[in-house]
Amino acid sequence: MIIYLIIGLFLLLFVTAALAPMESLGWWAGWSREGEKKGPAELTAAESAASAEEEPDFYVIYLSGIGAISGDSFPDEEYPFLHGLESRLATAKVITDVYPYSVTNNGLTGQRQLAGLWRRIEKMRFKNPNSVLALFVNLRNALQMLVSADRRYGPIYNLGIANEIYRVLREKGYRPTNKRPIILLGWSGGGQIAIGAAGYLAALPSPLYVISLGGMLSDDPGLLKLTHLWHLYGVADPLQALGGVLYAGRWPILPNSPWNQAMANGRIDIICLGAYTHNGKGNYFDMETKLINDARGRTHGEKTLDTIEHILVDQGLLTRRVHPSIVTEAATPKDAITLEAPPIAGDLAS
Repeated sequence: MIIYLIIGLFLLLFVTAALAPMESLGWWAGWSREGEKKGPAELTAAESAASAEEEPDFYVIYLSGIGAISGDSFPDEEYPFLHGLESRLATAKVITDVYPYSVTNNGLTGQRQLAGLWRRIEKMRFKNPNSVLALFVNLRNALQMLVSADRRYGPIYNLGIANEIYRVLREKGYRPTNKRPIILLGWSGGGQIAIGAAGYLAALPSPLYVISLGGMLSDDPGLLKLTHLWHLYGVADPLQALGGVLYAGRWPILPNSPWNQAMANGRIDIICLGAYTHNGKGNYFDMETKLINDARGRTHGEKTLDTIEHILVDQGLLTRRVHPSIVTEAATPKDAITLEAPPIAGDLAS
């Protein structure tokens, strides 16, 4: 009986993986416009309203990890981090309502045939974050992340995500003529989708940056088009290290791959945060667990925020460090971040 159950689970996984690209392919073919939003060309009213206001210095688009259910439903641990990010980046516009696991920005609880099932799972996860059923969310989204990294289906998937990011940017007041910098902040699977979408968003006149938090990154061609990538990782996080193992283009023996070319051109910085885990105690968002031997007594989450702030200051996007826990100008950069070699482990509306 157990053998049949295991076989059934493997068959279910195989079928689910085989069907993973269908949503993006259906969108591309025009078979289904389920949950699709208006395109940027239809946002002239929003653009006109935004022109009367002062545009922010730069935009940060947060792309959540594979635990996200929609653009406004993340695992609880991410909310304190996002609040901290908004408070520190007072001159920026932080955008959190892009769902990176749907080419139409349609959350699992949105206009879908199985929306009722996903809503029940969302309620179960709210009561018990470790619910077994919640793993179905992770599995479904992880497969979409793999579609993004796939050379066959990835270009279509990443184009859809890029269009949605551009649409939301325009809704929030972004005007290409002002060339405000754009930062894609991708957590876990969102890191891969960020570099995939960057291949299309680079057509905009704005500088385009990606900050990856524990992302399982491939050697996506988008790496050669973005302005810069910072990959933040923890030594106790085996999931982010899988990118360096699973994707041959990240191996040193392939110097002409997009990843290795971007490394050679200085487009990528690898930043070790320390003994961070991917999930659970001591992860990138942990605002309770104190760092060991940290002179300022910071938590893991506070150091993550400090590091992002430090990066933005060095890029000239922030004029000063606005949080007291950030390192001073006199401190050595290694007090905040550690740079290491990478571990081997046209118009968007058209």
